[in-house]
Amino acid sequence: MSSSVGPMVEEQAPGIDPRNLLWSALAIGVMIAAIQFDNRWLLNFLHVIAGVLWTGIDLFMGFVLGPIMRRLPLPARRAVILRLMPKMLFLMPTLSILTSTAGYYHAKQIGFLDIGYPEFGWVLAALIIVGILTVQGMGLLLPTNLRVYLELRKPAPDGAKIGRLMQRYIVYTAMQGIGQVAIIVVMARFVTGL
Repeated sequence: MSSSVGPMVEEQAPGIDPRNLLWSALAIGVMIAAIQFDNRWLLNFLHVIAGVLWTGIDLFMGFVLGPIMRRLPLPARRAVILRLMPKMLFLMPTLSILTSTAGYYHAKQIGFLDIGYPEFGWVLAALIIVGILTVQGMGLLLPTNLRVYLELRKPAPDGAKIGRLMQRYIVYTAMQGIGQVAIIVVMARFVTGL
């Protein structure tokens, strides 16, 4: 065992394992089958479970793990990020795709896309919020996570670059958290009736 944290982290840090695409593909395949067979229960289940996980992980990362990470010394932060990010790169996009797609098709199944105004405003709000969350997640958070991860894997990571990326990441995470709370409000309205 090495006495320095840096080399120990390097030895234990997993790379990005493309085999994780298999379970992502399996989950998406189950959703496609539920859509093809018009299985109302399975589409609802996939939408709810993926949505709960997506929202829960986002809120946990943003409001629990984020503040803890900011206070950790760099070697500990580096160790957590190097272990967490390879999984998150597959998990979060998969949950986002499952939640959004299963939710859309389930809403179509039960007639929410055919309701009139003002009730359709709730449907429109859900579509807009999920669209924003997906763009933020896939277009801002995911690339930032990947850039930080790749920088931390370098033998001599650029601390200033990581600091800049993490400052942006904190803002993106806060925006994602606000969006997740907003979608919970909208989904609570759906569940209690439009």
